[in-house]
Amino acid sequence: MVFPRRCPVCDDPVPIGEGLICSQCRTKPQYIREPRCRRCGKQLAGGTTAYCRDCTRHKHVFDYGYALYDYQSMKKSIYRFKYGRRCEYAAFYARDICERLSEEIRVMGADSIVPVPVHASRRRSRGYNQAELVASEMSRLTGITMYDKLVKRVRKTVPQKELSIQERQNNLKKAFNITSNDVKLKKTILVDDIYTTGSTLDAVAMELKRHGVKSVYFIALCIGDGM
Repeated sequence: MVFPRRCPVCDDPVPIGEGLICSQCRTKPQYIREPRCRRCGKQLAGGTTAYCRDCTRHKHVFDYGYALYDYQSMKKSIYRFKYGRRCEYAAFYARDICERLSEEIRVMGADSIVPVPVHASRRRSRGYNQAELVASEMSRLTGITMYDKLVKRVRKTVPQKELSIQERQNNLKKAFNITSNDVKLKKTILVDDIYTTGSTLDAVAMELKRHGVKSVYFIALCIGDGM
């Protein structure tokens, strides 16, 4: 009662008994639905193509993945979660993922969940890694083991939102390292908050595949429009 749970959509205190989201906001998140890109999961306008324009033009290292929400409908929520210390949102996000993408997760057949790491300096200033909070809840709900220390971000890169696609790729070169060679994984689900071009996921996937992981999938909370 002193520190009530906040609604992940409106940020008001959730009334006792209403769960993780207030009743007035349950219909507000806009979910990504079919048809969606078979590589990055973006919402497609029609059913004439299997891939969005970005995935047609650019080859990805990750195998494929899904995003839960349309970015515009949840951008304020994600911002508060990422920068406003609304760590309790992670429980709602993870439950929503596991309920709405349960079949997709089952088909992946993953033996591990890996959160996309942040640089140590950003973790210190922020106090947490938002992707790790969601990944931890997903691991608890699915029973899939989370490896939160397997991949380390060793370079502090320029924020991706400020760069072009080519600049993003160059910015992330040698940004990630595997910290343990004795962990043998076959199929991994990467977890991140926002999918923009996929450059960060590709960089992590490349490092994982270089160390023997056969298939790398991803789940992101939000993604923008597809074409």
